[in-house]
Amino acid sequence: MKFANITAGMEKYITPIAAKLSKQRHLRAIRDTFMSILPITLFGSIPVILSAAPPVDKNTTNGFLLMWANFAKNNALTLSWLSAVTLNAMSLCICIGVTYYLCRYYKENVLHPILYSIIGFLMLVLAPQKLGWAGNIVDVSYWDGRGIIISLLISILTVESYRWMRQKNVGQITMPDSVPASLSETFATLVPGLILLSAYSLLFIIFHAMNTTMVEFIYKVLAPSFKAADSLPMAILMIFLVHLFWFFGLHDAALAGILGPIRDGNLSINAAEKMAGGDLTRIFTTPYWTYFVIIGGSGSVLALAFMMMRSKSKQLSTVGKVGLIPSFFGISEPLIFGTPLMLNPIFFVPFIATSVFNGIVTYLLMMWGVVGKTFAVFSWQMPAPIGAFLSTMDWRAVVLVFALIIIDGFMYWPFFKVYEKNLVKIEANDDIEITDK
Repeated sequence: MKFANITAGMEKYITPIAAKLSKQRHLRAIRDTFMSILPITLFGSIPVILSAAPPVDKNTTNGFLLMWANFAKNNALTLSWLSAVTLNAMSLCICIGVTYYLCRYYKENVLHPILYSIIGFLMLVLAPQKLGWAGNIVDVSYWDGRGIIISLLISILTVESYRWMRQKNVGQITMPDSVPASLSETFATLVPGLILLSAYSLLFIIFHAMNTTMVEFIYKVLAPSFKAADSLPMAILMIFLVHLFWFFGLHDAALAGILGPIRDGNLSINAAEKMAGGDLTRIFTTPYWTYFVIIGGSGSVLALAFMMMRSKSKQLSTVGKVGLIPSFFGISEPLIFGTPLMLNPIFFVPFIATSVFNGIVTYLLMMWGVVGKTFAVFSWQMPAPIGAFLSTMDWRAVVLVFALIIIDGFMYWPFFKVYEKNLVKIEANDDIEITDK
């Protein structure tokens, strides 16, 4: 099949689907929410890293390591709490965020739906252990990444139900014009609010009678699905689709509403396990993707940028010099559009294969325990070697990233030389034409 036929097929069948996904209101709200909570996620990673002090014993003489270990031990509760109410409270943040963005989409008043979502979330996710005047004890274990599914359900159900009841004037209470607007709005939402809160209360009572919570029940029922989402086949599929979309000019935002809950949810679980001193169980996380899979941005173009800087082609050399610094910080657009890599049949194979290769190798090494799993993320734009170390606190992760960059370069090299040769000929002919004139 000719490349032109593949392109035509993508434009006819795949592009419309991707466009719909990127504009679908629920997926768009999820995508915008994950972008908005990034400061909280970044801040929550700091105490996790500070608590991950290297092990020391009586034979340790390094003053820095001893100071770090003592700090982590003496401030364990503080660090755990800071992480628990930020990174590990991801599901609560997502519940609020999705409710907010859906309300904005529908042009609804955001205050009451957000309040109803929060109360519903607390009822169905938190597990009360002891309540009384002497003190309250509540289990917040499932408000980390394991609660994302229920938080999405609550936020979407709240907004859609609230909006439908308001449109149908369910229990509408009309107040005189002399009543303040805020009070009129409160009475207008009274019945829809009572219905929603009653529904959440009923669900709480049902699951509490079963000695569980709704989120715990759903998580256990869907455990096989969560495990599949963290599998190597799923990682390969997601990496392939994102880069296939990118190659044909479709930004990965089209899949962000699907990928975000999986990657960030797994990261939150790993962070909680790290703070608890347990073994990390998840691999397909946000830092796995950012620092190990797409080194230099989509297409793993950092290695290509170094090659292009020394290219015989003026165009490639210029693009390489312009795109090196951005790609070092994970921004690949200058290279994707400047080379171009997008819709360039010569680079189709390496553009997709490098990131897929990085993902497979990293996944296997983490699964086998050769490289530590990730439990923190600081920034999408953090250079991969630094981000790899901070997200794992494992020096072998840095070695892996540099090895992957070198291998990516070898994978790009033959395709790069073919493209460079063609451009050199074109540029030489252009120079001759200009000289003749």
